[in-house]
Amino acid sequence: MAFITSDWKGQEYFPINNFHHIEFYVGNAKQTVHYYRSAFGFEPYAYAGPETGVKNQVSYVLKKNKQFFVFTTPLNSKHPGSEWLKKHGDGVFDIALSVDCDVTAHKSCLSRGAKNFGVPIFIENEDGKYGKSSIKTYGDTIHSFIDDKDYNGLWAPNYKSLKLPEIKTEDTALIRIDHIVGNVEIDKMDEWRKFYEDVLGFTTFVRFDETDISTQYSSLKSIVVRSKNWKVKLPINEPAKGIKKSQIEEYLDFNEGPGVQHIAIQTNDIIKSITALRKNGVDFLVVPDSYYDDLKKRVGNIDEDIKKLKELNILVDRDEEGYLLQLFTKPVEDRPTLFIEIIQRKGSRGFGQGNFQALFESIEREQALRGNL
Repeated sequence: MAFITSDWKGQEYFPINNFHHIEFYVGNAKQTVHYYRSAFGFEPYAYAGPETGVKNQVSYVLKKNKQFFVFTTPLNSKHPGSEWLKKHGDGVFDIALSVDCDVTAHKSCLSRGAKNFGVPIFIENEDGKYGKSSIKTYGDTIHSFIDDKDYNGLWAPNYKSLKLPEIKTEDTALIRIDHIVGNVEIDKMDEWRKFYEDVLGFTTFVRFDETDISTQYSSLKSIVVRSKNWKVKLPINEPAKGIKKSQIEEYLDFNEGPGVQHIAIQTNDIIKSITALRKNGVDFLVVPDSYYDDLKKRVGNIDEDIKKLKELNILVDRDEEGYLLQLFTKPVEDRPTLFIEIIQRKGSRGFGQGNFQALFESIEREQALRGNL
């Protein structure tokens, strides 16, 4: 049964202000940048590579309103990202968090059992002060702690402004990262729940079991942990036993282990966003027309035109706080791993429980086409 609470039961060992950025390891950053610019409307922001004194990798920073995506490609086989890519393919490597002091955050986490990934670095120059440190989380994913409140330079040391030819695309109106979802192995979800509660001081505010998230063939379990200020929300899924292979099992097979399954991006106008994204060539999951037959009865009065939502395949769910609208892309990689969720919140702080069956049946139809159901 679903467990949902807004109560804070965590322990704020140190302030976590927000998501700072998401860093991807990709095989060809230049091409990936073109895709996220042309499809999702991100804009060039900063660059680091051999031209800026970084010899073993290139990193492109893209910005869209209040969110930053960093795409990094190793330049030689000795770079640790090369082995990462060989194993996982393109995907999210770092869920970076904005903190007041990266040294405090790093020491605090290590004292409660976190494993180090990157010792604190501190750079002070004419642009100000910049600090970064990192710990390991599920799979080969990490959390970096970024302290750049007193840094006035562009992005980080060794970065310069990224100038690229203009691309004409529809404005996607995407604002910020809403949440980032990880997939872990069976019977590991609570282990990682405990990690986030004990190490980062988060609280668990949503829990779904296989009776809440299931189809005819498969099911999964999910929890959501969050920071005290609600800015960082991290759902974690694990597979549950079913008749056929679940979407989580397919992900774990192709990713060769746990990792980030999807990034949810928030908008204040989902009709505008989905319309623009479709014009830009983004491919979304398809839900049957029958989903909309009794939508008004299920969710009550909403501001949006149901005919328009049906045309765009946008889903709606309501809870006691309000409602939300959402839609998932198909995987954005050749491996069926990472995808993007577009979400608009109108009071609801939930995750679309009423849409789970429709969404996951749609995912299963895609699985069946790949021969993985």
